[in-house]
Amino acid sequence: MLIGIDDTDSPAGMCTTYLGAVLARRLIREHMRVREARLVRLNPNVTFKTRGNAAIALDVEGDPEHAFALACGIVEELADFSCEKTNPGVVVAEKRPDPAFYRKAVTDFCEIDEAVAVLEAAGARYKGWKNRRGLVGATAAVASVFADATYEILAYREPARWGTPREVDRESLFAAEEETFPHTWDTVDVANQVVVCVPHTPDPVLFGIRGESPAWVMAARSFIESEKPALEQIWVTNQGTDAHLVPGTCGALREGISYRVWGVVAGRPATGAGGHVSFMIRDDDAEARCMAYEPTKNFRDTVRALVPGDEIVAVGSYKKGSINLEKMCLVSPARDLRITAPQCTACNKRMTSDGKGKGFKCRKCGAHAMDPEVQEISRMLTAGWYEVPPTARRHLAKPLCRGAPEIP
Repeated sequence: MLIGIDDTDSPAGMCTTYLGAVLARRLIREHMRVREARLVRLNPNVTFKTRGNAAIALDVEGDPEHAFALACGIVEELADFSCEKTNPGVVVAEKRPDPAFYRKAVTDFCEIDEAVAVLEAAGARYKGWKNRRGLVGATAAVASVFADATYEILAYREPARWGTPREVDRESLFAAEEETFPHTWDTVDVANQVVVCVPHTPDPVLFGIRGESPAWVMAARSFIESEKPALEQIWVTNQGTDAHLVPGTCGALREGISYRVWGVVAGRPATGAGGHVSFMIRDDDAEARCMAYEPTKNFRDTVRALVPGDEIVAVGSYKKGSINLEKMCLVSPARDLRITAPQCTACNKRMTSDGKGKGFKCRKCGAHAMDPEVQEISRMLTAGWYEVPPTARRHLAKPLCRGAPEIP
C-alpha cells in the first residue's frame, strides 16, 4: 500500500517529512515493512503553500486499515493546526492512483475535488482536515512516478531543541562538499561562502544532504559534525530533476507555470533597483521579459553579458509578467557590435548626425561621412548552460553537476 501525507507544517514549525519519518518508525514497530520513503516536491509557485510545497509517501506492507488509523493519529498529534494555511490530508491507497494527477500537481494547479475524484476511482482511504487542501499533495505523492530521482538524507532535531539555534559545524559542511561533490550538491555555496543545507526556520530539520544515491548522501553525512539528531531518514525524491518544467513560447505563458522558453535577446540587459537584472526575449510571435533577481548573485553577471541577437533558452517560473530565471542556455552567441558616429579624419573629432538619411557631419570642419563606425567587442560568454548558485536554487531545479542538457 501507499500512504500519502501533506500540509501538516506551518511557517512557525513542524515538517511533513519529520511527521513521515516518525510514522515510518511507528509502522515498523507495528510489524509493518516500510519499503520506501518518498519526498515529493510539487509546483513551487502554489501561493497557499506553507514552505517548500513537499508531500510524502511511504510504500508499506501491512494492514491498510491499521496503517490509515496510525497515519491519521500522527497527523492529529503532530500537525500544526493553529496555522490558517495548514490543512492536512492523509491517503492510503492499495493501488497507485493515476500518475497523471502527480504530473499535473508538479507542473500546474490541482483542485481538492480533482484529488477526491482520483482517490474515489482508486478505491483509496482518505481524510482531510479543515479545508482539506492537503489531500491534493497526499494524492499526488501516492500517484507519483519519477522519470528521474535523487536522494536526500534529512537529520531531525530533538523536540526540546526546536526553535533554538542549530549547532552544525560550518567547516564540516564545506569538507563534505569538497569530498563528495558532484555526487552530492547544494550542501554549501562555495562561490558565495554560504551554508545551504541548514534551514533557518523553527522546524525539526537539522540539516539535509542531497545526492545521486543513498551511498553518496551517507558519505557526505559522515563528515558532518553537529548536535545529536533525534532521528535520520533517507528519502527518494524528485528534487533536482526539473520535473516542474514544461515547454513554452513567449506569447503563451501562464502565471505560476515553470517553462523552458526559446527566444532571441531583444535588447541589452538592464540592472534596476535592488540589483535585479531584466531583459526581453522574442520569438516569431511575441516578446517575454526575463528576470535575474538579486538573490541569484553572480549569475546576474552572466545575464548582463548577453547582447541583442543572442539565441537562448530561458528556464524558470512565469510570475508577475516575467520568467524568473533558474538557468539558461546560450544556444548561439551573436556578434557584439557597437555602432557609433565616425571620427573626422581631418581634425580627429567625433562627428554627429546630420539628420535622418544624411549621414554624419563634423561640426568643426564641415566634413561629411555616410557610414557609422562599427566596432566588434570580444565576448567572454560562450555557448552553453549557466545556472543560479546553490543559495538561490529551487528544490526541483536540476543542477548542472547532474549533467547539462544538450544545447538545443
